Amino acid sequence: HRSGPDDNPVPSPDGNYIAYTGFDFKRWSYTVRRLYVMNSDGSNPGSLTDGLDRDVRNVLWAPDGSGLYFTVADRGAVNLYFSDLQGNLKVITKGVQQVRRFSISSNNQIAAIITTPNKPDDIYTFNALDPGKIKRLTGVNENLLVDYELGQLEEIWYDSFDGRMIQGWILKPPGFEPDKKYPLILYIHGGPHMMYGVGFNYEFQVLAGSGYVVLYVNPRGSTGYGQEFGNIIQYHYPEDDFKDLMAGVDAVIEKGYIDEKRLYVTGGSGGGLLTAWTIGHTDRFAAAVSQKPVTNWITEVGTADMGYYFGSVWMDGMPWENPEFYINRSPVFYAENFKTPTMIITGEKDYRTPIAQSEELYFALKSQKIESVLVRIPDESHGLGRKHPSHQVARIMLILDWFSRYEKK
Repeated sequence: HRSGPDDNPVPSPDGNYIAYTGFDFKRWSYTVRRLYVMNSDGSNPGSLTDGLDRDVRNVLWAPDGSGLYFTVADRGAVNLYFSDLQGNLKVITKGVQQVRRFSISSNNQIAAIITTPNKPDDIYTFNALDPGKIKRLTGVNENLLVDYELGQLEEIWYDSFDGRMIQGWILKPPGFEPDKKYPLILYIHGGPHMMYGVGFNYEFQVLAGSGYVVLYVNPRGSTGYGQEFGNIIQYHYPEDDFKDLMAGVDAVIEKGYIDEKRLYVTGGSGGGLLTAWTIGHTDRFAAAVSQKPVTNWITEVGTADMGYYFGSVWMDGMPWENPEFYINRSPVFYAENFKTPTMIITGEKDYRTPIAQSEELYFALKSQKIESVLVRIPDESHGLGRKHPSHQVARIMLILDWFSRYEKK
């Protein structure tokens, strides 16, 4: 009966209770999703995770109905938690890993999909009452990976412009030599309310395998760091998150192995937006690839499948109420500053960031006589390759080809 959303209902084994996730809607850009339990008739709802400042996902009941298992994303890792019906929390798994999905049997045996920095998703099993004894059941990529040396991942924390600590990861090329100078790719995540983490990322490994140092960070607005960190960008997106990203680039450069003349930037969706924002606010990057971006919030709100939500929650009023706000947050209105050669990649059936957003950026770049190209991927929506895996391969190769054109060795 409250202003939700409430979703993902899961009935208890005896049918007496229903667990679900949700939050009180306060028109915030980001709100931590909590775990609730109510009687099966809808009465007596209550939160079990008020003391947990992280999102609850993938909820399953314990076989005996004594409580609930769920995953929690925290600072790049995703692990399994348990709460009894009184809200007493227990961490079941720990470590540098991401538990993607899991199921549980009547004798408390858990099967879970788990990934780590150097291991793609595989199925593991362990008992919920003795999670330290874990066994891997599959090795679906072993035959492939045996022929390749992977890049090694380094976690970093650094101070941003206002003293806020930001977490990120540096993926180094195979055979990395600290005395050499390497090109750097800053890869920006979308959302903006999502989280990069410690799971295996095949695209980043391909980029590192091509000789690039890959930097990916969780700027303010990312999930996995609590309510305040996630919602701080409301009415300030993009702005201070861009400063977090640039501080990350500076932190890696200070390590001494990056060639500052070979800096590149890319990202998709919200990352495409921030890539387009970046080229309007700095010329330090040799080339950019903006993937499925938002470039004009006025037209985005009027045409996207979530346009009304963006306007009513993320923005400070509708375009006709506060046009200056929309202009100040839209990359195309900074076109007079564009100097960076830029590729734009978008799906022709994208309704989240419609193709017109990419066309507006392309028009602005061409009008400023900046070298640029617009790549239209047929039959693809916002996923850019979920329908045809070959499109994912083509997209990565296009990014590598574009950056290689501007290598200054």
